[in-house]
Amino acid sequence: MAEETIRIESITKHYKVGLEVVRALRGVDLTIHRNEYVALMGPSGSGKSTLMNILGCLDTPTSGQYYLNNKDVSQLRDNELADIRNKEIGFVFQTFNLLPRSTALDNVALPLIYGGQTKQARRDRALEVLNQVGLSDRTHHKPNELSGGQRQRVAMARALVNKPSIILADEPTGNLDTKTSIEIMSLLQDIHNAGNTIILVTHEEDIAKHAHRIIRLRDGLVESDEENKDITTLSELLEAKQ
Repeated sequence: MAEETIRIESITKHYKVGLEVVRALRGVDLTIHRNEYVALMGPSGSGKSTLMNILGCLDTPTSGQYYLNNKDVSQLRDNELADIRNKEIGFVFQTFNLLPRSTALDNVALPLIYGGQTKQARRDRALEVLNQVGLSDRTHHKPNELSGGQRQRVAMARALVNKPSIILADEPTGNLDTKTSIEIMSLLQDIHNAGNTIILVTHEEDIAKHAHRIIRLRDGLVESDEENKDITTLSELLEAKQ
C-alpha cells in the first residue's frame, strides 16, 4: 500500500448562524494514499464543500486531527495554512479563478512568486506546464481570449506549477460542454498517471465513476467509501454524456 497523503480523524465543523449552530461535519474519518484518484460526492448540505475546504487547508476543523503528508495541519495559523496550500495542494475550480488582465503565462506563474524564485525561473516553469496541458501556443493570451476549455487548462497548469502532491478539483467540468469536459477529464487522468493524488469533487455520477474510489457524504458523515470496480473509460464517458 502506498504511503498516506491524507488522514483525518474525528473531524467536526460547526458554524454559528444567528442563534443556531450548524453541524456541517459530525465526526469524519478518512485516509487517502499517495496517487489515489478519489471522487467526493454528496447532495447539497451533505458537508461535501466543508470537507473540501478543510482538505484544501482553506478552513480549519472545530475538532479532530488532519494529517497532510504526516504533518498535523488541524490548527495551523492562516499564514501557515497559506504556505501549505501553496506547496502541497493544486486547486482547480469550476469558475477557473483566473486574473482577467493577466496572460495565461502570468496566471500560471503567480503561485511561484511566493516561493522566491527568479522571474526567469518562474517563466520557464510556467511555460513547461502550459506545454504539458497543450497550451504552448496560448501563453500570451488573456482569459477573455481563450475558450472555456482553454481557461480550465490554464487553471490546471497553475495548479501543477508548484509540483504539489495533491490536485483538488472542485466541479472542474461544471461550466464546460461535453467534448471539453472529456478533454479535461483526460488531462486529469494524465496528471494522475504522472503520480499526483487526485481528489475530484463532483455531483455528476458519470464523472465520479471515472475515479478509482468514490466517497459519498450525507448529513455531515461518510455514508459510503468504496473502491470503484467499474471505472468508466473516457470513451464510455463521452457516450454517456451524448
